[in-house]
Amino acid sequence: MPHSDREVRPTILVVDDEPTNLQVLRQILQDDYRLLFARDGHKALELAAAEKPQLILLDVMMPGMTGHDTCLAIKRNPPTAHIPVIFVTALSDVADETRGFELGAVDYITKPVSPPIVKARVRNHLSLVRIDELRESRLQIIQRLGLAAEYKDNETGLHVIRMSHYSKTLALAAGWTAASAEELLTAAPMHDIGKIGIPDHILLKPGPLTPEEWDVMKRHPIIGAEIIGEHSSSLLKLARQIALCHHEKWNGAGYPNGLMGEDIPIEARIVAVADVFDALTTERPYKKAWTVEAALEVLHKDAGQHFDPKLVELFVQVLPQILEIKERWAEHTRAKLVADPVSDASATGG
Repeated sequence: MPHSDREVRPTILVVDDEPTNLQVLRQILQDDYRLLFARDGHKALELAAAEKPQLILLDVMMPGMTGHDTCLAIKRNPPTAHIPVIFVTALSDVADETRGFELGAVDYITKPVSPPIVKARVRNHLSLVRIDELRESRLQIIQRLGLAAEYKDNETGLHVIRMSHYSKTLALAAGWTAASAEELLTAAPMHDIGKIGIPDHILLKPGPLTPEEWDVMKRHPIIGAEIIGEHSSSLLKLARQIALCHHEKWNGAGYPNGLMGEDIPIEARIVAVADVFDALTTERPYKKAWTVEAALEVLHKDAGQHFDPKLVELFVQVLPQILEIKERWAEHTRAKLVADPVSDASATGG
């Protein structure tokens, strides 16, 4: 099927020292993909670094730099390590396949190749690549929206990074699975997205708010829930619950709905602890940073009042991990946050 000039086709790098093999794969794939070709490992590394293909089809038995050597070099280079590699080889021994998987390959295609098998394997692995790209894009969008709310509120963008990692660490301590804790890390940056809907003369007021102004400020959880909306996505459901409920208090004195105890969703209770600890221990335009010890005193004092007391206990237990995150994302790293994608924030923090 012909492709328009505006259609972006996935790029595949095909590596084989035999021109005949390259031609066979060209015939199979050229109608659906943009193809790059290399006849040795060194050229393959050069093209992989320069072009960032979505997939690499790699021969194993090449003179000089073998396919195994090439795959190892690809996986050791951070800019190319994420690119999936499929070995295309006449080697079919289990030991050879095991060696390839140990080096980071995702699949094997045995020569002589079957066009339907090549097309199916390539299509399947590119689908996985697209899923990863969508997941990363979703994380970026959510974090950027969280950053927008923080900047509007005269807070730094690093706040949402730290408190998200604190939340993940606390969730793991509370017995959450790694996947669920990772989803919490992704959703937590949107906890204060509703502040976008608060008028600046209230949100940025340097002095105390009047009772009328405070009533407006207390609407930001509801606004946040409205911004996120109601979706079937588990991630957005989680983000909505956090935005709506993170100012509820264990004793029922919070807002907007006066929920009490375990009626408050656990994800909101976790974020409440993480959010307050970071707010206390970092400098803001209106206050100096509190010491960690002083912040912990507040958590202990308000356990059973503001905070879930069991979560406060767990937070203290994982304090060494919390302090590692605090140092990693200290305010002096702000320039890095502006310069680099926020995706680094998804690295393991606890």
